[in-house]
Amino acid sequence: MIRKLPVVGLALLAAALLAGCGSSSSETALSPPSPTPPVSPSPSPAPADIVTIAAGNPDFSTLVAALQAADLVGALQGEGPFTVFAPTNAAFAALPAGTVESLLLPENQAELVRILTYHVASGLAPSSALSSGQQVTTLQGSPVTVTITGGQIRINDSNVIIADIEASNGIIHVIDAVLIPPQ
Repeated sequence: MIRKLPVVGLALLAAALLAGCGSSSSETALSPPSPTPPVSPSPSPAPADIVTIAAGNPDFSTLVAALQAADLVGALQGEGPFTVFAPTNAAFAALPAGTVESLLLPENQAELVRILTYHVASGLAPSSALSSGQQVTTLQGSPVTVTITGGQIRINDSNVIIADIEASNGIIHVIDAVLIPPQ
């Protein structure tokens, strides 16, 4: 199942729990609320860019190393917007032995760029806008195919395990397998 960050839902749950913590005694005297000074709402911090979010999560250390080796960090820190299908370290570890190490070698940079750009689409593709059978063209040039079954989103043969991580320059969908572009 896809996990989203239900900030509003958590706030409502917290409010409900706090409301239920009141005394059940009818003898409890309520004092009038004391005036509180007006508080200026502080602006929410803007989300970080795609690369900064990935670099801040240890589950993406292999992806970040690959982006650095492919010299794509600057591009994914650009204005965007981008949609990134981000494989976890476990996804990279599932590749045949030696594949990641080989791809990170300077002489294989072109192939690494081809694979990594197959994980990025120009524009925003939130999970709510995806539909089964949809083709999403990647920066590599080939499309990935979206399949939705029982609420589970798949991109080619990978499962979206966390959808809709917002970044200042796009959106990230965490996937459980590395996408390999067609030859």
